Order: sequence, then structure tokens, then C-alpha cells
Amino acid sequence: MNLFHRLQNLFHEYHPQFWLMVSGIFLSTAGSSMIMPFLMIYATSKLGIPLSQAATLITINAGTSLFSSFLAGSLADKVGRKLVMNISLTANGLIFLFMTQAHSYVPLAFLMFLTGMANPLYQVGADAMLADLVPPEKRVDAYAINRMLNNAGFAIGPAVGGFVAAKSYNLTFLAGAIGMIAYSLLLFMFAHETLDKRKQVQSQEQDSLGGYGQVFRDHRYITFVSVMSLGLIAPSILWVLLSVYTKVNFGLPENLYGWLPTTNALMCVFVQYSVTYVTRRHPTLPVVAAGMFLYAIGAGSVALMHGFWGFWVSMVILSFGELTLVPTATKFVADLAPSNLRGRYMSVYWLGWGLSRAIGPLIGGFLNDNIAPVAMWYGALIIGLASTIGLVLLTIRTNKQRVAEMPTESAISEPEI
Repeated sequence: MNLFHRLQNLFHEYHPQFWLMVSGIFLSTAGSSMIMPFLMIYATSKLGIPLSQAATLITINAGTSLFSSFLAGSLADKVGRKLVMNISLTANGLIFLFMTQAHSYVPLAFLMFLTGMANPLYQVGADAMLADLVPPEKRVDAYAINRMLNNAGFAIGPAVGGFVAAKSYNLTFLAGAIGMIAYSLLLFMFAHETLDKRKQVQSQEQDSLGGYGQVFRDHRYITFVSVMSLGLIAPSILWVLLSVYTKVNFGLPENLYGWLPTTNALMCVFVQYSVTYVTRRHPTLPVVAAGMFLYAIGAGSVALMHGFWGFWVSMVILSFGELTLVPTATKFVADLAPSNLRGRYMSVYWLGWGLSRAIGPLIGGFLNDNIAPVAMWYGALIIGLASTIGLVLLTIRTNKQRVAEMPTESAISEPEI
């Protein structure tokens, strides 16, 4: 009964639309994650595309996201969060359907281009909508809950998808389409717009960069995104290329590999809230640096592993990095952003993720093809550690600035870092 009351109280702490969003992301992720972890295997094994060329599919997707991220931020701050989220979900559902007819590199590359255009619309819109709905003191928990439900879907997807993909990839594409379109319909029917048009009008077209001028003048924020983007190359290499690395070099089949991303997802479901309970007691930038360090160690440790359980340990280490870093970094952005520019701040944040996803596969593919497969993981380790050092230096510099500004009122109003 005590647990029931705690869950009931937790439910009433947040707006009903928040629970609609996290339920919808569970549904859509469960469908889409049946295919995405196995996309490199599909491209290389089923379509016969070389790994270095197949890796460019992710680069095309991520590169397109760079442009779309800017568009998403402006649209989310002008026309609203709900519309851009609906466009993204519906487009992705249709793209999954068309993937059933993509039997060579060119049509698959075009579809990855389209997903790159669509994905940031949802990511930016959803993060901005969540920040609109949830007060600052509850945001780190809210983003953690959102990740828990997202990864609950991801826990189901790869485990089921590995078995289904071994028989028919078309069924996995269909599952992804159903999940995306179902969530889009729920959002369209039951969600309301959270953008405050009155605040939006006050800042519209204040500079020549479509509202991004203020974002890029925030030097601390741009430094943060830049250093984060460098470090996120490490997990990008792992998520894109680990499935191929384990299959080609160690004969790990899809149905067994599927349990690696499922482990990550299960940890996000059952461990995320406990990790957040600890990390929310500490300043955000040191927590992000600690998470980046675990990212680096998790990706780098793959070089020492030779079987399923070794790769499983690497995934566990990397997952702790993810649990530590992601909700805290997203809260940092939400707290730092003015409400009328929240979409743009979020878009630049996701731009950093897009850059990492664009560069990571290219670096990993180059190291694999030109040096040795294991070189991918040593490269990921070095990159992740460099980012960790950058985040520590940023923390030291920011703390010095805060001490110097303490007598002023502006220092008192700054978000904790």
C-alpha cells in the first residue's frame, strides 16, 4: 500500500500531458528500436554494403540533423512544440514503411536523409514542451522519468527485434511504423500546445540569425555544447559499430547481441531514478564530467573484451555514464535557456549530438578499415577522456567566475552548475 501511495503521489506531481508524452515515447521507442540497433547488420549482411560505406548512412542521417536542428528550434519557438512533434512522428512512421522497399544503398541513404530531417523536430519540441510543463526544481526527475519510459520501450524492442530480424527485417520496419504513427495520433488528439505566444512575440526576429544570436553569444553554453559534442563521439562509435564488430570478429549473432542494448535499456528503467537521486544533490557540470568519464571507459573497454559477457560489462559501464550524464545535461540546458528561446537552446544542444553521430561512424569506420578493428575503441577512449578534461576545466573556470560575481544580484539568480 505504501508503494501504491508513493506512485500515486508521483503521478499527481506532474501535469497529465507529461504522462501522455512519456507513455507515447514508450510506445514509439518499442517499435522503432526493433530495427535501429540492427541497421548496420541489415545494410552489410542483407544488402551487401561495405562497412565503411554503410557507416556513411549514419553520417548522412546525422549530417542532415545538423541543418534540421536549427529549423526545429525556430519552428518550436514560433509555431509551437506540438506541431513539430507530430510532423516528426508521422514522417518517421512513413519512412519505416518505405524502408521495406529499400534494397540498395541509394534508396536507403535517401530514407536516412529524411529521418535526419524528421528526428530533431521531435527531440527539440519534446524537450521544450517538457520544460514548459515542469518547474525547474522537478526537471531533473522529469527528464529521468522520460528516459526511464523511453528505455523501457528500448528494453523490449531489441530483445524482440533480434529474433524477428533473424527471420524478416520487413516485420521490424512495420513495427517501427506502427509505434511512431500510434504516438503521433495520441499526441494530436490529447495534447495541447505549451508555447506561450505572448513571450514568443516579444523576442521575435530580434537579431539577424533568426533568434539564434542570443544563443551563440552565450559563450559558456556554446563551450559546454562543444566539449560535450567531442565526448559524445565515443558512445556514437559504440552504438553504431558494436553490432558489426561483435558479429564479424567474434561471431556474435543478432539474437544474442540484442541483449546488449536491452541491458542498457533495463538499466535506464530500473537504475536511472536511483542514479538521479544521487546526482541531483551535486552541481551539474561535475556530474556531467563524471558521466563523460564513464562513457569513455565504457567504450574504450570494448578493446579488452572477447565474448558476450565482456561486451556486456562494457555496456554496463557505458550505461552508468549515460544515466549520470544525459538527464543532468538536459536539465542544465533547460535551466539556462530563457523560456522564449528554449526551442533554440535545445536545438543547439541536439546539434551537438548530431555532430557526434555524424563524425563518430566515420572515425570508427576509418580506424576499423585502415588500422585495426580494435583501434575504434582506443580512439573512443582518447576522445572521451579529452572531453572529460574539457568539462573539468569548464567547471573550474565557471566556479571562478561565480566567486568573482557573488556580490552581484546576477550571480544569485544563475542556475547551479
